[in-house]
Amino acid sequence: MLKTLLVIAVGFLPSLISLWAIRKTHARSRLRMRQAAMNFPPMQGRQNVRPVEGDRYYLEGVGYLIGDISCKFNARSGYMRCAVNPQGPCNGCRHYEPKELAGSEKRGRA
Repeated sequence: MLKTLLVIAVGFLPSLISLWAIRKTHARSRLRMRQAAMNFPPMQGRQNVRPVEGDRYYLEGVGYLIGDISCKFNARSGYMRCAVNPQGPCNGCRHYEPKELAGSEKRGRA
């Protein structure tokens, strides 16, 4: 009986040592990340500037979109205007192309 318990204990020993080492490593890396975050200088200016409110639209079922939603290149996103000119502005953009409607494509083919 004692031999059986000894074999079981020896069998579990590598797993327990590995688990202990993993936990210790995670705790050490969390501490290093916390120290790095405390020592990191604060950013002087915001890099993610919110879009102008006049450039923002709410579309039911989709959410907030920015830019000219009638443009073919509009990203249909609340974070980026379009693939061609992501920073904007949309007014007077030389890449503007109106979106083609699905119904007009079908009528043109028939």
